[in-house]
Amino acid sequence: MQVTPLQGAGAEITGVDIRHLTPGEFAAVRQAYADHGVIFFRDQSLSEDEHIAFARRFGPININRFFQAHERFPEIALVLKEKEQKTNIGGGWHTDHSYDAEPAMGSVLVARQLPDAGGDTWFASMYAAYDTLDASTKAEIADLQAVHSARHIFGSAPDNHYKANRDTDSRIGNAAAADVLEDVTHPVVIAHPLSGKKALYVNPAFTTRIEGYTDQASHELLARLYAHAMNPAHAHRFKWQPGSVAFWDNRATWHWAMNDYHGERRLMHRITIEGCALN
Repeated sequence: MQVTPLQGAGAEITGVDIRHLTPGEFAAVRQAYADHGVIFFRDQSLSEDEHIAFARRFGPININRFFQAHERFPEIALVLKEKEQKTNIGGGWHTDHSYDAEPAMGSVLVARQLPDAGGDTWFASMYAAYDTLDASTKAEIADLQAVHSARHIFGSAPDNHYKANRDTDSRIGNAAAADVLEDVTHPVVIAHPLSGKKALYVNPAFTTRIEGYTDQASHELLARLYAHAMNPAHAHRFKWQPGSVAFWDNRATWHWAMNDYHGERRLMHRITIEGCALN
């Protein structure tokens, strides 16, 4: 088994079958996950049951409230775009579940059907985003809290993100659950629960404001942090292949699914793992 760090973000792990990890291999995979924020595997052959079993080794599974579920395996959310659809799921920088009081630890995404070209996923390291901030910005954000919300993305208002894109209706639902979900606050800078490293914890999709700041000051600071975090030097573009698996940590990375394969079908199976409160 070999762990190879990738330029920008993440690491690729080779020489291992994740269906049959020994205790030593599992410990090494878990450490790589904590250290790099996202890990990638190639040439895997996972059934749905094996996908679920791999995820459960890392923690309890979160049953997604908003995505279409697999018809036989409710633990698996479908990340799907049909040939005739124009809008994909996750088509912008974000981190999953930051709107929860205990954000999800991470997700295991398995490629099931891929377009002939396109459909890559970008991952950005929030370890690197924090580490490369200037000293004055680090001091400014050290004790700040940010507000995170799901309503403007998954809720029932007609101008909400997925409601404004009609062809997502069959894939994204349960708006009522988003409407009643209370906004939460998390530190702008967290100590990662597994690695102990500091990470920037705001994201363009679900972070709505900086607590205690005016609207203008909040917007300006978030825009500055986002522009810094989007630096290509912090990111890796993962090219999916049959048998590819990505396992990312929501507390240490952003991701962005490219929407550049109109007219082709792309189906991914995603399992999300429960997390903990962040400090």
